[in-house]
Amino acid sequence: MSHEKNKRTHRIKRHARVRAKISGSAKRPRIAVFKSNRNVFVQFIDDTIGKTLLSSKIISTEKNKTKGSKTDKAGSMGEMLAGKAKELGINEAVFDRGGFKFHGRIKAVAEGLKKGGIKI
Repeated sequence: MSHEKNKRTHRIKRHARVRAKISGSAKRPRIAVFKSNRNVFVQFIDDTIGKTLLSSKIISTEKNKTKGSKTDKAGSMGEMLAGKAKELGINEAVFDRGGFKFHGRIKAVAEGLKKGGIKI
């Protein structure tokens, strides 16, 4: 029990360090990624007004149709979100890994976004 709490608090501390250095704007929003055991949640956030411009909730129905591992799904979700972001006129962004290591599903989302044409 204490290990889980420790693990979570350490991640939150790491996230605070990352957030101290980066913030998003309307022109270059912050891409915040959160990973649970089952899902990956992605949001495009404009920190100047504190508003979410785009989130993975919008494409969750499309995401459910994809086959493969959780990492494969995260990559394809990144590509779909990149397409939606392009429609909103977002071409570049700041990547916020949320205190997680940059590997696995987090890396797959980032690579999917890059493949979709978002400059990170």
